[in-house]
Amino acid sequence: MESTAQYWKPVWGALERYWKPICTKHAGAGPMSGMLHLAQAQSNRAPRGRKNDFADAERLVKRLVARELVLSFVPDPKQRLWRTVTRTKYQLTRNRVQLQNRLEALLEEAHIKLSSLVSDLLGVSARRMLHALAAGETDPAALATLADGRLRATPEQLCDALGACQEMNSTYRRLLKMALEDLDMMEKQIGQLDQEMADLLRPHQDQVQRLAEVPGLGVDSAQQIIAEVGVTAATFQSERDLSSWVGACPGDNESAGVSHGHRSPKGNRQMRRVLNQAANAAVKYKGSIFQILYRRYVPRLGHNQTIGVIAHRLCRLIWKILNRGVSYEERGPSVSQRSRHQRAARMMRELRSLGYRVELPNHQRSVPA
Repeated sequence: MESTAQYWKPVWGALERYWKPICTKHAGAGPMSGMLHLAQAQSNRAPRGRKNDFADAERLVKRLVARELVLSFVPDPKQRLWRTVTRTKYQLTRNRVQLQNRLEALLEEAHIKLSSLVSDLLGVSARRMLHALAAGETDPAALATLADGRLRATPEQLCDALGACQEMNSTYRRLLKMALEDLDMMEKQIGQLDQEMADLLRPHQDQVQRLAEVPGLGVDSAQQIIAEVGVTAATFQSERDLSSWVGACPGDNESAGVSHGHRSPKGNRQMRRVLNQAANAAVKYKGSIFQILYRRYVPRLGHNQTIGVIAHRLCRLIWKILNRGVSYEERGPSVSQRSRHQRAARMMRELRSLGYRVELPNHQRSVPA
């Protein structure tokens, strides 16, 4: 039975290793031959009373035969390894952002407001100045010379922001050095995980490339998607099944004919995160169909619900790309041109209904009236 704490994983791995030789087509003499299933605990709720293991096992078998249990999708060991790598990388990325926030708070406590002058506190210019601070530099002018020439801040502004380094406590310098060392270690580990994931998915480079062509997605997002749903998404019979499993589709909370809301169901949190990030990036892609949909829906639905609609579209598109082996084709310009033609035709009909005479130039005769 599945639980939120995922205690089932080591048990599943042990049973899978033990049953692997006897679950083949030619092994029928094993005493424990069969198929492993992982059911959601909510679908096996029993009446209150004393707990009996034999009664629970009997009830589980009866509900499994009657198809009353909600079975969970458990990928094969190779895909589970992909998931472990991608989720570890995501956790390291979160830790890097947290370390950056702690580093900024440490600098502010030391009265050094460098983040107000540089767009990226962990960029090339800022990192050179931070390493010099950690090494013991006390001259603001010398620190300002370490900035790149393309930095918008002037040397005078940098000297003013770094003026407190002359009286900076040595404890702050040691803490800054420790934070920079942790940062270097995290970036090194993230790079190693990038290379590890690229090696694992090298046989499926075509699927990664086709997913990366979708607006809002990239190589990193494509790798995470394949790790979560599989190379061909064969477990899901249709794009609707995938959207429901991810939790990217609208819900239907209805009782006695009365609708109590359309909140999306709980699904795969990793996929929902990737889809929401991709949707926020896709709506900024100029000329894409997702930007057109965003401009169409956002006045009526608002930003958050519109991003949910775009994420749903992306989820359905991902299933088609992986399951059917197709490539992404941008149809935003054609859709925009068709909508302009339809708008022009609608305006002409309204003018004609008011008694006006509308004549088109020769090069626009193809516009429907």
